[in-house]
Amino acid sequence: MPKMGWLVNLVARAPARVQVKLLAAFLTIAMLLIIVGAVGLQVLRGVNERTEELIGLQRKIEAYRQVQHDTISQLYSVSSALLSSDEPTLSSTLRQLNQFGYDVDRLQFVAKDEVELLSQFRQDYNRFVEIVAHGVEMIRAGRAAEAREIQATQAAPLADRLERLTNQLVNKAEADMVAGIETSRQAYENSQWIVIAFALGSIMLALALGYTISWSLIGPVKQIEAQLNQVAAGHFTHRVDVINRDELGALGADVNKMSEELGRLYQQLRQRTDDLSESLDQQTATEEILSSISRSITDTKPVFDAIVRNLLRLFGTRFAAITLLQDGLIHMPAVAGEPGFERLTERFPRPLDHSSVVGQAMLLKETVQFAPVVDNPAVSSFGQQNARDFGYNSLIFTPMIRDDKVIGAIGTAHRDPKPFSDKQVALLRAFAAQAVIAIENTRLLGELRESLQQQTATSEVLGVISRSKFELQPILQSVVDTAARLCRAEQAVIFRLEGGVYRFAAGYSIVPAYLEIERRTPISPGPGTLIGRAAMSRQVVRIDDAWTDPLYEKKEDAKIGGHRSMIGVPLMREGEPVGVIGLSRSRVDPFAEREIELVTTFADQAVIAIENVRLFESVEARTRELARSLEELRTAQDRLVQTEKLASLGQLTAGIAHEIKNPLNFVNNFSAVSVELIDELREALVGAHLDSKLRAEINEIADTLQGNLGKVVQHGKRADAIVKNMLLHSRRGSGEHRPVDINALVDESLNLAYHGARAEKQGFNITLERSFDPAAGEVDLFPQEITRVLLNLISNGFYAATKRKAEANGGDYEPTLAAATKNLGDRVEIRIRDNGTGIPPEVREKLFNPFFTTKPAGEGTGLGLSISHDIIVKQHGGSIEVDTQPGEFTEFRIVLPRAAELSLGVERDLKA
Repeated sequence: MPKMGWLVNLVARAPARVQVKLLAAFLTIAMLLIIVGAVGLQVLRGVNERTEELIGLQRKIEAYRQVQHDTISQLYSVSSALLSSDEPTLSSTLRQLNQFGYDVDRLQFVAKDEVELLSQFRQDYNRFVEIVAHGVEMIRAGRAAEAREIQATQAAPLADRLERLTNQLVNKAEADMVAGIETSRQAYENSQWIVIAFALGSIMLALALGYTISWSLIGPVKQIEAQLNQVAAGHFTHRVDVINRDELGALGADVNKMSEELGRLYQQLRQRTDDLSESLDQQTATEEILSSISRSITDTKPVFDAIVRNLLRLFGTRFAAITLLQDGLIHMPAVAGEPGFERLTERFPRPLDHSSVVGQAMLLKETVQFAPVVDNPAVSSFGQQNARDFGYNSLIFTPMIRDDKVIGAIGTAHRDPKPFSDKQVALLRAFAAQAVIAIENTRLLGELRESLQQQTATSEVLGVISRSKFELQPILQSVVDTAARLCRAEQAVIFRLEGGVYRFAAGYSIVPAYLEIERRTPISPGPGTLIGRAAMSRQVVRIDDAWTDPLYEKKEDAKIGGHRSMIGVPLMREGEPVGVIGLSRSRVDPFAEREIELVTTFADQAVIAIENVRLFESVEARTRELARSLEELRTAQDRLVQTEKLASLGQLTAGIAHEIKNPLNFVNNFSAVSVELIDELREALVGAHLDSKLRAEINEIADTLQGNLGKVVQHGKRADAIVKNMLLHSRRGSGEHRPVDINALVDESLNLAYHGARAEKQGFNITLERSFDPAAGEVDLFPQEITRVLLNLISNGFYAATKRKAEANGGDYEPTLAAATKNLGDRVEIRIRDNGTGIPPEVREKLFNPFFTTKPAGEGTGLGLSISHDIIVKQHGGSIEVDTQPGEFTEFRIVLPRAAELSLGVERDLKA
């Protein structure tokens, strides 16, 4: 209980609601705040009044000091003015008196408290004004001496008296100011203490009121909280005593009732919890086992471990075990228990008989239990010995049955010889059923996966066949890889029939040493090998152990390759083997019928792939042959069309050339005759008597005419050369298309061009270089046309080399021209290279255009390279290229097809 408990209890027992109590406390505090505020306002009011009084005193002092100043400055100046007889000075003196009178009148409004001093000051001032006015009148009347006497005897003393009175007013006002300040200070301090006292009193009263109200609420709440904590801790007998006559009191009573009701319900819940605990444990165990079944559908080990673990927890036994029946033997895949029980698995597998409790349960197909086990005649010696060795004396096993077939048993054992209850037996049977479900799920899933793997593998092989229908090796490799993987074979091979024997085509995981034997050794049909036996029998061959098989001859090779159990499946097409697929294991483990059927399926797929590739290769070869024939036909047709076009164009060109040649001959002939006539004219004019000026004009005209005729002759000859070349260009190929030794043809053209150049130009000389490939052989072509091309190229080379030598002007330069041939298989290459002036890039682009030439007028027609291009490309189906470097070299590269018998035959057929 806090301090002032009596006051807290008094408030708590007040018959009012909590809201009313809080509202009363709030109103009380508000009233205290209002009182404190009122006192503060009163204090501020007193301070304000005293401040106003001080301001009034301040104003009074200022007025007194102003009068004091005016009195000192004005009254003495007025009294002194009486000593002067100047009229303006006298008038100014009277005005100053009037102004000072105004200051005295104003002083009456300020100094209301100094009535006596102010009255005396007023009397003296009036007297002073009368004396001064009288003195002024006397001065004006010419009685200056009397005026000075009045000033000295009456005015000056009054001025001194007025000065003293003003000093008294100022001193009294300042004394009142000091007293007022002191009074204000004292009053402020008193007011401050009053406000502080009221504020402290209000705060103390508010704190006391808040303390009382809060504890009247907090106390019951803490009691209720403590009671609720007791209830939360499971203690329902404690009671809470709340004295409040408000909502908290009612809440305390409700909490007490709730505690009693919760206590009663808790007892019922505890009873029900004890009843359901065992069922909950069983449900938890079942849920864990079912969860293991759902998570481990591919493996029964986690399910078995969960079953034996929950058996130990629910039954409190020493060990629990699961056994499985496989091939007539009892295996123990799962056991759990106290340390040392794992050694129990060392006594398994064992035969299925009545020598063990688990065997009896399996044979009887019902639950079997013994308590005790030791010294129990119904228990076999093996069972009793196990009980002694592992320290248990009660044992139970129940069989696991699927489709009325026992597949295993589940059991557990107590240390003490106490029997298992019916509820425990039922739970053990439920666990056995769950184990059967797990085993069945795993079996079904395994079969499903195996089937799915086979389908997937088949689909993969078919996919490879569809993707690689033109390539056999990826298909065969996929077949052996898939077959080995699905049939659990360590190695696999495929042999194909080639030339009456079977040769290695693809393999999977072959030992390197054995792989070398397989690749270099063809196998003939016969019983001595797996491949030969399958090919000979044309049916599936299974060898359980190659090392002991009496007909298998390659036993040493089998040991090198690690082959024991083997199968061979022939690849049959139209009743004949085209290959064999073989699988082997490195252990004696014969292949099952299902695996043989699977390999047979892969063999059929391999046969399909081999046949597809064979057919495709046959079709592809025929397609290539037809495509080649079609291409040759098109080439011959194009050549024939081009030849006919050239023939038509040649006829037209020849006709035009003949028509031009006749008038051109007349032009050339008459030009030559005209030159001779001009010479005769010159001779006739020699003896004539002519004026010198006229003779000069005639000679000038004759010279001009002769020059023009010379140009006509020059260009006429060039036009004549062009016409001759046009006739040559339009002429159809002469001779027959026949095989020619290309080296001899190039060498002959080289010699012919060289001797022709020496005969045409005296002193011509050039170094010739020959580089002929002996393998160049013969080429089927028009020899006369190719000779024309070579002569043209060689002549151009001679011209370029001679031109460069002339430009060198005797320098260190040796003209050289090289001719070379090269065998390119079905084509032949000819190169003509000179070290002349080269060809600029802008000229190179127009090199093969008709009538384009870089030679001076009269030396070239521009048709030589154009004709050469048509002969090589259009007539012979070859190519001509140029490589050059200005100032260094020019090289022409001609490539001609070697043989054209087929195209020529087609061409002849088309012409026919």
